[in-house]
Amino acid sequence: MAITDDSTSIKEKLASIETCLQELGSPAADRDYQPGHERLLQLLAGITTHRPQLRIRVAGTNGKGSTATMLAAALQSAGFKTGLYTSPHLLAFNERIRINNIAVSNSALHESLNRLLPLARTAQASYFETATALALDQFAHAAVDVEILEAGVGARLDATTAVPADMALITPIGLDHQLWLGDTLGEIAAEKAFAMKDCRFSISAAQSDEVAQVLRNFNPDICFSDLPEGEWSQLKTPGQHQRINAGLAYAAINLLCDAGMIKLDLKQAHQAIAECVIPGRLQHIRTHGANVWLDAAHNRHAVESLLPSLKSLADPFDAILVFTREDRSLTDALPLLEPFSRELISGNGTRQPHEALQQAISMYPGGSFLVLGSFTTVAAILGKL
Repeated sequence: MAITDDSTSIKEKLASIETCLQELGSPAADRDYQPGHERLLQLLAGITTHRPQLRIRVAGTNGKGSTATMLAAALQSAGFKTGLYTSPHLLAFNERIRINNIAVSNSALHESLNRLLPLARTAQASYFETATALALDQFAHAAVDVEILEAGVGARLDATTAVPADMALITPIGLDHQLWLGDTLGEIAAEKAFAMKDCRFSISAAQSDEVAQVLRNFNPDICFSDLPEGEWSQLKTPGQHQRINAGLAYAAINLLCDAGMIKLDLKQAHQAIAECVIPGRLQHIRTHGANVWLDAAHNRHAVESLLPSLKSLADPFDAILVFTREDRSLTDALPLLEPFSRELISGNGTRQPHEALQQAISMYPGGSFLVLGSFTTVAAILGKL
C-alpha cells in the first residue's frame, strides 16, 4: 500500500493531517462515536460528489477490512478503477483511502482537508465522519468506477450508510461495540442489517442461527455465501478465518457477474483474492532472531476465529501478548489463549506493547510470539520495528 507524494516534507504533512482530524475527536474510542447521518450529509453538501458505477458497503463485526480489500483486489484485477475506504489505519491515515490499492497522497489529502475542515467544524462532525467525507471526495475527484466502503462502529447510523449503495456485504457478526449497538447478538445484528437498506444485492457470510434470522427478517432476499470444503486453502494472508472473508468477496463477484452488473474473468478474480496480503492480520515479522505474529484481534469473537490457526504457527508460542486500548478489555478471551502459549502477558493503554515484547524476547531468545489486542497495539509494534 504505497503512499505517493511529490513533497519532501511527508512526515510533516502526515502529522498535520492527524492533528487536524484529531481536533474533531479521538478515532480510537467508542465514546467518540456520533451516530446519525446529518453531519456527513452537511459535509457532502459542500463538496462535489460522484455516484460511481457501483458502490458496495461492507458491514459486520470482524473481517470487514479483509473482505473489502480482497473484493477491491478482484475488481481491480478486471480493470475497474476501484476506491477502497477502510478503518482504522496502522501507520498513516492515507492507508484508509486507496485508489487501485495506492494510498492517496498527502498533497491530495491536504487539498481536500482545506475545503472540508471548515465544514466539519461548522457541522461538529467527528473524526470518522470527516474521514468518510474525505474518502468520498477523493473518489469523486478520481472518478472511480467502484467504491467499497467499510462501515465503522455500526450500520444503521454509520457515516458510510448515509450515501446510497448498490450492494451490501455482511461479515461474521459477534459481540462488540455493545455501548452503541446493544447487548445481544440479535440487537447488534439488527443494527448491522441496515447496511442492506435500499441495496439491490445483499450477501452475508455464514452466521449463527440467531443472526441469520435477523438478517432475513430485514431482507428476505439476502444470500449467504457457501464455502466449499478445502476452498481458499492457498491464501497468502494467513489464518483459516480468512477463507470466510475470501469466500464472501468471491461470492459477491459471482453475484454481480450473474446479474450482469460487471464482466470479468472469475479465475483471474479468484487469483487476485488469493494473493492479497493484508497488514495486521497474523502478519509475520522477524526481529532479534525471534518470530513474531501480529494481529489486530480486539474482541472475543476475533480471538475465537484465530484459534484454529495458532498451532500451525507455533506449538506452543513462547509468549502470547494481549494489549488492548484503555477503553477495552479482552479478559474474557484470555483463557482461550492459555493452551497455546508457555506464558500469557496482558495489559492495556498503561503499558507499551513494544517494551513488553522486547522483554519477552529477552526471556525466550529465538522464540515465537503472538501479539494482539487492537490496531493500536499492532501499530505500536510496527512503528518501533
